[in-house]
Amino acid sequence: MYLDKIEQARHLNAYLEVFTEEALAQAAALDARIQKGERPGSLAGVVVGIKDVLCYKGHKVTAASKILEGFTSLYSSTAVERLIAEGAIIIGRLNCDEFAMGSTNENSAYGKVLNALDNSRVPGGSSGGSAVAVQAGLCQVSLGSDTGGSVRQPADFCGIIGLKPSYGRISRHGLIAYASSFDQIGIFGANIADVAMVLQVIAGPDAYDSTAAQREVPDYQANFRHNKTRKFAYLKDALHHEGLDTEMRAGYENFFEDLKSEGHTVEGVNFDYLDYVVAAYYVLTTAEASSNLSRFDGVKYGYRTSGKDLDLTDFYRKSRSEGFGKEVKRRILLGTFVLSAGYYDAYFTKAQQVRRLVVEKMRSILSEYDAILLPTVPSTAFRIGEKMDDPIAMYLADIYTVLANLTGVPAISVPLQRHSNGMPYGVQIITKEFDEENLLQIANNILQEQQVNIS
Repeated sequence: MYLDKIEQARHLNAYLEVFTEEALAQAAALDARIQKGERPGSLAGVVVGIKDVLCYKGHKVTAASKILEGFTSLYSSTAVERLIAEGAIIIGRLNCDEFAMGSTNENSAYGKVLNALDNSRVPGGSSGGSAVAVQAGLCQVSLGSDTGGSVRQPADFCGIIGLKPSYGRISRHGLIAYASSFDQIGIFGANIADVAMVLQVIAGPDAYDSTAAQREVPDYQANFRHNKTRKFAYLKDALHHEGLDTEMRAGYENFFEDLKSEGHTVEGVNFDYLDYVVAAYYVLTTAEASSNLSRFDGVKYGYRTSGKDLDLTDFYRKSRSEGFGKEVKRRILLGTFVLSAGYYDAYFTKAQQVRRLVVEKMRSILSEYDAILLPTVPSTAFRIGEKMDDPIAMYLADIYTVLANLTGVPAISVPLQRHSNGMPYGVQIITKEFDEENLLQIANNILQEQQVNIS
């Protein structure tokens, strides 16, 4: 069924490669195990798509970039290994913005992804293919990566659920790095039960990743339906920010009133750093990207320039200039600049100081409230091409999502309402570090109470 649907939806460009024969063989092997009375695993038969930044042994992984064209992974990421060990069927690799840099999935070397609800609009990014695959029913769940909102924002644009867990909750081993202190593997699903099930399997310590948290993983599946009255905060600066769509603002205000009528406490709190978070985020992430992407030089693997009689410097320059796309080069240049002598303290050090202030403020708020409620994105899905000529406007669209990555806390976007333009928009929920159990409970309760239809 999924293979047929993928073929019918090829125009969406969600999949870069479908593992047809392998998926059928995995399904047959699972059937044989079940017939023998063996336990096939907690995810037996669950069809999963993976973003093209996750390594899968013996399969291509390109980060949607020409510079890794034709590269085959020598090992599998920990998340992929854990999925397969529990019987999941990896059906293919999914399109994304090149090296996970973008908010629209228009930066892929292999073409843009289309929003299944309206093909004239973007699906969001950078995990646009992963979002559309779930949105269009081309897999049951998918994995993406979230550096500054790249799971939650496309989930919002596509009207589905997108979870970014706490930094360190899921191992980053086998995830192609963009910004190592921000990156986190995330999960897309059509319901909270599916998201909780996948998180249960892929979360936990990993000997291959020293940043993976050495914490016991709770039983998310047993407790996500727990319901009780909550104490919520919303950021007044976020709700009244000039960039937020006015119809969406009214929708959030009505939503908060609905929560109050159901017995919950909803209070506005001040957050004075909102206008600084995007700048701090892009200074820090581009600096890390400049370092991480220096390994792609055309020598060891991937794309190599065909130019002749070049010295080593020109060889590097041509290989990287030809192999990387425009947005990746923009961020490498910006990152190299903020790390350069004379500018390091003015930009990088200052951004780290802002990050520390934001962390302290978020911890202070979350010590008094069960969760923070925020818009996920200031508007519904953009028209294709609408933001491509204005990168600053594109970056500012991350204003609500980068908070969770700057502070390392878990966050989830769940669908809330439909805009008058016909497109969905969601609400973002943030809880304390490693409190995904509470986060999933709240998200599930909100979906039930609002009776949201995400089909």
